[in-house]
Amino acid sequence: MKRIGAHSDLLAAGLVVLVVVMMIVPLPPVILDLAITLNISVALAVVVATLYLPRPLDFSSFPSLLLLTTLFRLAINVSVTRLVLLHGDAGHVVEAFGTFVVGGNVVVGLVIFMVLVVIQMVVVTAGAGRVAEVGARFTLDAMPGKQMAIDADLNAGQITEDQARERRSDISREADFYGAMDGASKFVKGDAIAAILITMINLVGGIVVGVAMHHEPIGTAVQHYSLLTVGDGLAAQIPALLISVATGIIVTRAISDKDLGADIAHQITAQRKAPMVAGAVICMFALVPGLPKIPFVIIGGGFFLIGRSLAKTADAEAADETATALLHAQSALAPPANPRDQALDALSLDALELSIGFGLVPLVDGGGTSGSLPARVGAVRRQIAGEVGTIIPSVRIHDDVLIGSHDYVMKVRGTEVARGALLAGHQLALDPGDAIGQLDGVPTTEPAFGLPAVWIADARRPEAEALGYTVVDGESVIVTHLTETIRRHVAELLTRQDVRALLDRLKEVNAAVVEEVVPDLLSVGELQRVLQALLREGVSIRDLGAVVEAAGDRARITRDPDLLAEYARQALGRTILAPYLDAEHRLRAIALDPAMEQEVSESIAQTSDGEYLAMDPARAHALVQSLHDEVEQATARGRRPVLICSSRVRRHLRRLVEQALPQLSVCAYNEISPGISVETIGVVNA
Repeated sequence: MKRIGAHSDLLAAGLVVLVVVMMIVPLPPVILDLAITLNISVALAVVVATLYLPRPLDFSSFPSLLLLTTLFRLAINVSVTRLVLLHGDAGHVVEAFGTFVVGGNVVVGLVIFMVLVVIQMVVVTAGAGRVAEVGARFTLDAMPGKQMAIDADLNAGQITEDQARERRSDISREADFYGAMDGASKFVKGDAIAAILITMINLVGGIVVGVAMHHEPIGTAVQHYSLLTVGDGLAAQIPALLISVATGIIVTRAISDKDLGADIAHQITAQRKAPMVAGAVICMFALVPGLPKIPFVIIGGGFFLIGRSLAKTADAEAADETATALLHAQSALAPPANPRDQALDALSLDALELSIGFGLVPLVDGGGTSGSLPARVGAVRRQIAGEVGTIIPSVRIHDDVLIGSHDYVMKVRGTEVARGALLAGHQLALDPGDAIGQLDGVPTTEPAFGLPAVWIADARRPEAEALGYTVVDGESVIVTHLTETIRRHVAELLTRQDVRALLDRLKEVNAAVVEEVVPDLLSVGELQRVLQALLREGVSIRDLGAVVEAAGDRARITRDPDLLAEYARQALGRTILAPYLDAEHRLRAIALDPAMEQEVSESIAQTSDGEYLAMDPARAHALVQSLHDEVEQATARGRRPVLICSSRVRRHLRRLVEQALPQLSVCAYNEISPGISVETIGVVNA
């Protein structure tokens, strides 16, 4: 195998050279026998290989292989024609097909040959070509929706970057494969037409050569050359039909984790009533006068017995499942060992809690479409922890009889913060903006981002994806909603114990900064409030060392956590602005009119509890409305702007606009690092 793999790059080139040689150089009958046998063997091997494919992409080289086998078969036809016309002999294989296979009868041979051609052209090739054409069109139409689904899974933490890259590559390969199959199916159709023409040419040419050049009697020439022609046609048409069947199998295969035989057996035997009904009907045919009774009774009885055995197997499996479910129910209803432990458990408070209705319990038991819900929630925790740099507590998932069967509730420290509901037997379809048609369903709103969506039946998912919709299952809806809920409340989840754990981890690599700042300059509680201020605005604290250093440098001047967070933002400026920069390191920003910024600055009041914005409500509303209009205009042009202002008013503006524009990032001028150019795309003037 290693030797074959080492020289596999020469196989295709060698085959092409062999085809050219066969068309030019006369081959002896022995070599031609080997070539015909090899042609039949390769065709049979290709058919068997397609039967064991779990998905068509695993044989992505099939279109090229189809062309090479077609060329090889045509080269054999040319060589056989040359030998037949020159010597009246084309080897033992062709002679055997002309004499033994059809009994030496020219008419029978021609009829069988034409039947094979009709089967290949009218049935197999026409159907495979149509399937390949439709598959190519629908694959190309569904590409945007599949790309959106991959991005949604990646954002929800269901897959990694490498998995997303691999899935995008599979989508591209799938489109290329079906496009190539659409064109390659024309080779098979052309091969069938060429077989008819070559057979006619051989038949007429052989008779002319036998009578005019070899001076044979007309009857002898017709008999001899007709048998050779029929033998050549059959020897070439059988592997051609096999390749056509392989083409039909590979373009009609759906993606599965089993081979074709296992798929068919599993899906047919799952319908245990089908063989019983078929067997009963076939047995009734034996009662019809004039029909033979023995074949119908044997076959009908066999089908009926198969159906009975399948029914017994299914009943046994159902009994086992029922017994297992009863055991689980008994263990769940078992009384607690100690009533005091139950009372203590009632006093505990979970940082994150997901309550689900009874109808969603299968998601927790591993019955989800993409894996069990707890595993995906764990992946979400790891993803968010890697993004924001803090510890995400475990999510307690439990059922709640007080909510709807398909409802779910998310709680932070025992308080409900989000709620949603799924529709049983349906999936959520979202229009990414470029859908090519309308999709009927139950209108709803996507819970995580508030986007309009529709619930569609599970069976309509291929139709929705073909129209360009992004379709997600119910489990993914819950996971995405939970992800955004955690992101919005991540600041509330950061405890002093978490800060202590983060500092201990930082101390392992940067002990100097931790020992200098904590606890001499800042306590753990004060540093916690600084980190919460950053997390509240979506700023990652992965670079904890830079945050502690910046806060420690200013701690001798002020211990106000809000001011210390502003200084930390300056140290993290490049990290904060990175998501908003284009390829040319250019920041598209909305700026405040100088007079407006001066008005905001003069409205800041200083109290013993800190600063707050005491702006006239009418003016504040006008400012927010003007900013909202600017953001909408920028978003309509496909841009993701930020609001830039002076550090004096930055945090006050953020608090003013966070209710109306929660996704808008407000940055200060001194957070813009050198090398970043700023393009002002709007000016807010109230």
